Amino acid sequence: MKKKRRPFRGRVKDPHRINQHIIADPIRLVGDNVEQGIVDLETALKAAKEQELDLVEVSPKAKPPVCKVLDYRRFLYEQKKKAKELKATQVKTDIKEIRFGPNTDEHDVNFKLKHAAKFIDEGHKVRAYVFFRGRTIVFKERGELLLLQFAEKLQEVAKLEQMPKMEGKKMIIVLAPK
Repeated sequence: MKKKRRPFRGRVKDPHRINQHIIADPIRLVGDNVEQGIVDLETALKAAKEQELDLVEVSPKAKPPVCKVLDYRRFLYEQKKKAKELKATQVKTDIKEIRFGPNTDEHDVNFKLKHAAKFIDEGHKVRAYVFFRGRTIVFKERGELLLLQFAEKLQEVAKLEQMPKMEGKKMIIVLAPK
């Protein structure tokens, strides 16, 4: 006795309509070894079947929808491959943060300067900010001066992407590698 198979319910829906699932009629037919142009759905399906390929709706929003005669599995494989290549070529830049107080001493600034230079050499952006806590908000000029000096000392390896700007209780600058 042969066991009856249940359909797999977790199946991912195909991103394209193929063969009998295409509902548009007429369609614009494209592909290799086919007569291109606007044809009815039955003619397109026959042309695909003769070549033992699939009829795939590649542009459903066009007027009329564009369908292509191709091997659907190979088409999906190539799309995945292209997406993977695009992802591999993208450069992800992290933003490293360096925090100061408005009364940060010169030695501490130099210490954090070395860290910022290291981050920039690694290709990261650096967001330096002065955090004003409580009554220190009255020292805004001191914080701005501190950030501008910080940016000036890193001028050889980084460029100032954003001038000092207040955001809530923080005054922020952003430095990017040259």
